[in-house]
Formats: sequence, C-alpha cells, structure tokens
Amino acid sequence: MPRAFVSLLLALCITAARAAVDFTALETLARAELARTGVPGCAVAIVIDGQLAYAQGFGLANADTREPVRAEMLFRLGSTTKMFTAATAVSLALDGKLKLDAPIGHIVSGLAPKIARVTPHQLLSHSAGLADDAPMEGPHDDSALAARCRALTDKLVFAEPGKIYSYSNPGFWLAGLAAEVAGGKPYADLVAERVLAPCDMTRSTLRPTMAMTWPLAVGHEGTAGQPARVIRPLADNASTWPAGQLFASAPEFARFAIALMNGGKLDGRQALPAALVTRLTNPHVATAGEGGHYGYGLAVREESGRRWWSHTGARAGYGSIVRMCPDRGFAVIVLCNRTGDHLPRVAEKAVELVLGVPPPPRPAAQKLTPTADDRRRLVGTFTNGSASVVIRERDGQLVGAQGGVFTKTGENRFTRSAVGNTPATEFLLTAGLDGTGTFLVRGGRALRKVE
Repeated sequence: MPRAFVSLLLALCITAARAAVDFTALETLARAELARTGVPGCAVAIVIDGQLAYAQGFGLANADTREPVRAEMLFRLGSTTKMFTAATAVSLALDGKLKLDAPIGHIVSGLAPKIARVTPHQLLSHSAGLADDAPMEGPHDDSALAARCRALTDKLVFAEPGKIYSYSNPGFWLAGLAAEVAGGKPYADLVAERVLAPCDMTRSTLRPTMAMTWPLAVGHEGTAGQPARVIRPLADNASTWPAGQLFASAPEFARFAIALMNGGKLDGRQALPAALVTRLTNPHVATAGEGGHYGYGLAVREESGRRWWSHTGARAGYGSIVRMCPDRGFAVIVLCNRTGDHLPRVAEKAVELVLGVPPPPRPAAQKLTPTADDRRRLVGTFTNGSASVVIRERDGQLVGAQGGVFTKTGENRFTRSAVGNTPATEFLLTAGLDGTGTFLVRGGRALRKVE
C-alpha cells in the first residue's frame, strides 16, 4: 500500500475529538524531551472518548539515515507485549483449552519439577516466585521458546508461589509456551490469530523479518544526553518473545487499548471477549508499597475514583509506555527507539491536557530513624536467583556488604547510597502477600530473606 495512502487513511481516522484539545504544548514537550534525553525519536497516539484522536511522530527513525519518525511506523514494544501474551492465554482458557489455575506441568511436559507446579494465573500476575532474566540475543526460530523453557532449572524459583509479587520475564516465557501447547500453533501465530487480527492490527507482528517489510523505526542504544547509535544487527531472541518482543505502531496499539476500555468492542463489533478484558484487568495481586495491583500483563490502580491500567516496556533499542483510563475512554501510548526510554513526561502531559490531571507530585526526600523492628527485619541476606543483597549493622548504621548505607526514607522504604558506578537504589520492605515472609523489593523485583 503506498505510503501516502496509508498516511491519508490514518489522518481520516483521527476524529473530531482532536479539535477539542490543543496539543501544541505536548508537541513542544515531546521535541524538548527528545533533545534533553538524546532519544532519537518517538511516536505518540492518544485516545479520547474511545476514539483515536491524535497520532504523531517526532524526531528520527534512524539516526544514520536521518529518516523522520512517522506515526504509522513500527516500534518494538518491550514489556507492554505482556498484555498481548496474557490476552492470548486467557482466550484459550475461555475456549476450554487451558486452565489458568492448574499447574503448568499438566499441559507442558519436560519442565523442572518446581517450575511445573506453578499455574498460568501465577505466571501472568507475577506471583509465581520466579527470578527475572531478559537475554536480548538468541535463536530466531519458533522452536526456541520451548527449548529455553525446558532448559530452565528449579534455581529460577526463589520463593513459594503465591507469596510475593515479583516481576519475572521468564514467567511470561512459560505462559507463552503454555499457550503454544494449548493452542497447537507457534506462539507468534496464536497472538496474531487471537488478538492482533481481531483488533485489525494488521502490521503488528512478533517476527522481525515481517516487521522489516513495513515502515520501521530502528533501535538505538546510548546514554542520556549523548548521541544515540543504531544497534546492528537488530537484537532478537525468539525464546523470549512472550515477555517483550511485539512490533506495533502507536495507532495500532491504540486499537487494542480501545478494545480493552470498551469491554472488547471495537468498531461496533465484539473484537475480544468481554470476559477476557475482565480477566486481564482484575486486580489479581497487590504490588508492594505502591497501593496498586497487577492484573494479567498490566498494572491496575485506582486514583481519585478513576481506574488506571498501565505498563511500561524496555527492550534493546526500544521503550514504551501505555496509560489507559477506561472510565473516560482515554489512553496515551508513547513508543521510543532507544533502549529503555519511554518519555514519561510526554505521557503525563497528555493526561494533563485531556483529563485535567496534573503530573503526580514527586515525594519529598525524608531521613527517618530505623526502628528496632526495621533493623531486625533488614539485617541478613536477601536473594532472587543470582541477585543478592546482604545488609549488616555496623557502628549504628545499616550497611551493605558491598558498600552503601541504608537510609530510611518512609514507611518500609529505604534507600541505599550509591556504590561505585551503581547509583542510589530504593528498596521496599514487605512481609509479602500473606504477611508471613520478609522481602526486599527493588524495581518490582523481590528478594527473599534467607537468613
């Protein structure tokens, strides 16, 4: 299809809702954020009253060729892929092909014993007690997913299933494999058949060799404020696709968001089962210290009487963010083409312009005195797979075995000072979902106290 025709179709899809909002401030901010951060480019889509109201590209799709970003270009999403994996698994469950509360070993053979006993529900809600990993490079064929999952050992299990929310990419590899076995087709084909096609996401794909046939924003790497470099070759690992490898454009991603916010309906038809939307967006598991929950493949919270569904994503060369307010039919999607970047201030500006909700205040730093109970719970060794944190008490201070002083900054909140090239790190101290354990949580990943 000619590029000009595609651009015309996209323009025709932008509804009259755009006229009610002046996006000049957002566009100014987007360009300023690209300049400030050094991210080459981004694409933004905004949904108002359940309709696509804005879609625009900013900056460069390729820092070498200087090709500009266009709204219809594909970006790799990173972890926002997880909601598509979850939707695929739930659709199979609704068809009776997969049981969300039965051990995964009942449907997938050859798994390590402890891994085989976790359920799809626990995998999709990050409550399976699995460590995290995110290898960017690997094999490219469909058989890679099963091979990697069956090679996982019980060392991946760091906590009893159901005890703690802890973000785990391997959990979604396993959920994707369960869907593949239950559906009798390669994972990528199932996602296309059960989610992408019903939402008319005709260009979205998990396969890089398909994505490269459409207009594509290439991935870049680099540090904040520095010139970005094109990643060559394109990073890919088919064994990890279910956790974060989908390619989509901002407007096509918006179609999925519209369907979710409208009980599965899109363009006047039932694109996805209403029960699927309910399963994905139920607050299944509490996330430590944040007042929010995780559904299946997306975060769920309520603020000022409004529901919010959201997720961020990061993969080699790319980053993304999606925020949905179903009570207002609003969504904002920002896709970027540098590793881990998603320009949250741009998403916040969209929320402010459309809903009148200003960015959340940044909490003021505090320095509190740890209690005797804090010290008792904190001193010891905490582990998650190969990651560990060791805390000791020395000269009246809580210190890390590798350095750094732990300062109390809020209720069950602690910050370890910078150590070498590692910046200051925030931790939450929690007793877990049932109140019987002791865990440290950093960046959504929990570490269990083992001594």
